[in-house]
Amino acid sequence: MPMLKMLMSVFVLSIATCVCSSFNVRAEDSDTEKYSTKLVMKSGFKGGLLKKVASGKASEEEKKKLHSMLVALSKNSVKKGDAESWKKLTSALVKASTAVMEGKDGAGEALQKAANCKACHNVHK
Repeated sequence: MPMLKMLMSVFVLSIATCVCSSFNVRAEDSDTEKYSTKLVMKSGFKGGLLKKVASGKASEEEKKKLHSMLVALSKNSVKKGDAESWKKLTSALVKASTAVMEGKDGAGEALQKAANCKACHNVHK
């Protein structure tokens, strides 16, 4: 009987671990789904948020929103072009937005430079 209880406990813990792990994956996925590539382009780039953040005129909330968008963008799958190129270009955006959030000198210029539309669109659009 004690062996059966121990096996049942291990089984229940294994199931609980799987269920909890799936919730964590879903939370990460929802951030990516929340900011699709199309939405990031529309709100972040064309909507002027990136320009506002890069110029130093954005609030802390706007900086955080843009940073979240760029992190999600870097996690989005690329439909055209090389995945390594996508990773390199989006990583530069995330790094620059992190520098802006930390208040580093020259971070706005670095963000503007990393947001080179033509560099991404030539390869990935």
